[in-house]
Amino acid sequence: MPRRTATLLASTLMLIALLCAGVLIPVPYSEMSPGPTVNTLGEHDGEPVLQISGRKTYPTTGHLNMTTVRVTGPDYRMNLFEAVYGWLDHDNAVVPHKTLYPEGQTAEQADQENAEEFSQSQESAKAAALNQLHIPVAGQTVVGTVVKDKPADGRLHAGDVIKAVDGTEVKQAGDVAKLVTKHKPGEQVVFTIIPVKVAAAAEKQGKKPAGGEKQVSIPTQKAPDGRAIVGIQAGVDHLFPFPIDVKLADVGGPSAGLMFALGIVDKLTPGDMTGGRFVAGTGTIDDKGKVGPIGGISMKTVGARDKGAEFFLTPKDNCATAAKDTPAGLRLVKVDTIGDAVKALDKIRKGDLADLPSCSPAGRS
Repeated sequence: MPRRTATLLASTLMLIALLCAGVLIPVPYSEMSPGPTVNTLGEHDGEPVLQISGRKTYPTTGHLNMTTVRVTGPDYRMNLFEAVYGWLDHDNAVVPHKTLYPEGQTAEQADQENAEEFSQSQESAKAAALNQLHIPVAGQTVVGTVVKDKPADGRLHAGDVIKAVDGTEVKQAGDVAKLVTKHKPGEQVVFTIIPVKVAAAAEKQGKKPAGGEKQVSIPTQKAPDGRAIVGIQAGVDHLFPFPIDVKLADVGGPSAGLMFALGIVDKLTPGDMTGGRFVAGTGTIDDKGKVGPIGGISMKTVGARDKGAEFFLTPKDNCATAAKDTPAGLRLVKVDTIGDAVKALDKIRKGDLADLPSCSPAGRS
């Protein structure tokens, strides 16, 4: 075989081998890309995203869009070609797999965690919105999570209302751990609870659960630091004065909290907060209305602008990153609380844009 032909054949075989390696060899990366956006003032799959009953609501126009990031699943194994393509694609991001999914986390665990965060963000959004409107919101201590294979597993359930521990009234979530740790490991602790099904039925009617209390005795176990534990984490469940439902499936995580809260405020407030403008945004929110940072901000701004957003409500701590590569035609508006966001929307509605708080890259004023 002529040398030139042999060299060409060897090169071809080498190229084929490299192509096969690029397709077959997985790399430890995941991809993030712009996801769908949903108008919290509008409908999704044929029904209103925000449904409020038992309280007067007002017509709304414009957009207050929550934004999302689409990510590859925890079981997806990216190959080298996909990783390189993602790195070269301006609108996507390729990140280490462990950044999104801790080692050992299954797809089911990831889905459950995202669903729980999304549910909690809705509760906090409702509380923040009503607090912004000075509408009182009551609360009660509940079982937040139950640790598998710990003493409470099967005896207590997430959502059970905790009324007392060893006969001592529980007034706030922190009381539970204090009362349990008074015991020595191995001793019994008695919880007075209202089962989650009874509590949920009362909550649907906007009432505190009355009756249905039962006592559950649970043995304590020794924690690594020597404390007595039963394997639960207490939380707070809000008792809203009227029903507020968020109808949005197939979304996870906590980052829609701000936009849900603003949508609720708009629906419960006379007038029109957006003035018909297209506003999108993101950010976690706590019960008091504090806005927190989120991941994937650059993908969210791209997704919002692609849908037509003019303004993007941006958590203060995400501002520097978002401002490095802002899509043309999109104005970033810096917010730190729900109050900041409401004031910004008022300026947008009035067309008073000169002094809107804006984001700038790190190092610039």
